[in-house]
Amino acid sequence: MRLNLSSAAARTNLDNGRWRVLLPGVYATFTGPVGPMAMVWSAVLYAGTGAAACGPTALWLTGAIDERPALVHVAVPASRRVVRQPGIRIHLSRALDDKVRDIAHPSARPRRLRLEWALLEVCDRENSSMAIHLILQAIQRRLTTAGRLRAALGSRLRHRWRQLICEILAEAADGVASPLELRYRREVERVHGLPAGLRNQPEVAPAGGRSYRDVRYAGWRVLVELDGRKAHPEDQSFRDYRRDNYAAVAGETVLRYGWRDIVGRPCEVASQVGQVLALSGWRGSLVGCRPGCPAAATSRPTPRLTPP
Repeated sequence: MRLNLSSAAARTNLDNGRWRVLLPGVYATFTGPVGPMAMVWSAVLYAGTGAAACGPTALWLTGAIDERPALVHVAVPASRRVVRQPGIRIHLSRALDDKVRDIAHPSARPRRLRLEWALLEVCDRENSSMAIHLILQAIQRRLTTAGRLRAALGSRLRHRWRQLICEILAEAADGVASPLELRYRREVERVHGLPAGLRNQPEVAPAGGRSYRDVRYAGWRVLVELDGRKAHPEDQSFRDYRRDNYAAVAGETVLRYGWRDIVGRPCEVASQVGQVLALSGWRGSLVGCRPGCPAAATSRPTPRLTPP
């Protein structure tokens, strides 16, 4: 009765259409469409004490994923029971009963699990490729860090992809920020003996603000950009062209590769990057990843001379 409304007054508001029942005991006090956020609010309020949005719903609320889940996922303490309702998926969580380990965000509304816990929860139910994608996407969007995810993983007794996630977090700590960048590092750079590039380091952009390059071979003034369609939408490609033109004016070489290149011909990509690095003075040698690897057979070009 915090609103000082009697049951009769509430019934009057329902009868005259001012209020609508969204879920048992939860009412919309406004007219017009019920939006996605209102549906999440209603599900969390319906679930009651200790409830929190979880799983893909929590990821959507924080911006870790773009597509709103078809169902609203809500976690409740395992000590409670909630009658299931259409459009809601109830998850029982022993961790919500834990008074020492607080897995719910302290201030976000509607109440939700912390991003790191929700992310690991979703990854536990996904395949390995999707788990890698979700973790790197959250880090790339600067919603969390490898350190925070590692701490959350350490607080869980079990996780299906524990070893894989530990490996991915180690890569992320070195600047890898997408599945395509991970493939480049492992299947192009490392296995073929290319030098280790700097990854996603903040730089001052020519037009002001900050800029991030996927891979920078700083000692040889060579840049590698890895273009996944989601990371580089077609309608924003002019920004990439502009950055590449500034790099050319500064005497830097930019190489661009997409999924088809990195997945379909990693040896040829390694050969090309190695040749460009050699032209800029790199004295290393490419290593074959297998018998007959085209990268190992690459002849070293003559390094270009810097004019006086």
